[in-house]
Amino acid sequence: MSPKDFSVFEPRRRQPWGVLALVMLSGLAMMRNGVDVELGPPQPAAAARPDTRPIGVPPSTPDGLEPLPYAPASRVKIPAIDVAAPVIDVGLDADGWIEAPPPQDPNLAGWYQNGIAPGQRGTAVVVGHVDNTAGPAVFYGLGSLGKGQHIEVERYDGRVAVFEIYGVEVYSKQNFPGVQVYADQGVPELRVITCGGGYSRASGYEGNVVVYARMVGSR
Repeated sequence: MSPKDFSVFEPRRRQPWGVLALVMLSGLAMMRNGVDVELGPPQPAAAARPDTRPIGVPPSTPDGLEPLPYAPASRVKIPAIDVAAPVIDVGLDADGWIEAPPPQDPNLAGWYQNGIAPGQRGTAVVVGHVDNTAGPAVFYGLGSLGKGQHIEVERYDGRVAVFEIYGVEVYSKQNFPGVQVYADQGVPELRVITCGGGYSRASGYEGNVVVYARMVGSR
């Protein structure tokens, strides 16, 4: 699979997340050269796990909230962990894995451009490194986030989509619940993903930290 070339503001083809999730899991084994930082990156607390609910039943959203039209992401901000990072478009590599941003820049995130734009109805996906050979990277603190905290995604149309976190979880790559993570919940949602779980020099990080968030406003 290779991403098609579209003009900047033309909506991308929506990918079948249930199928794509399996290849994304391999691609999101982002860092196999992680550094030895004391205790490693923070891991999600049990209290931050998403509430159990049937797939397709969205969490509550503010009355009258309307999805935004398509526009690519330009910047992501997570005030609780001091993230303010530019966002680049990423697609799939030659092996069908989602591409990660260049690891040399620790303060850079990637938006999966062949999926949903942040603020559109559906589930948008933003990825980033947890570390690189020099130390912690943009999403090092992702596992410390909790319910109720906010993520802001700036878009190239000048709009800002504001998302509220309703769950943070770490999953092993072997048992990643792709349908649960990427399903269209019928409202604008966001997943922010980085590496997590145990780490070994031989195989890298064992899992992925996933932040679940829904849009609660825009400006």
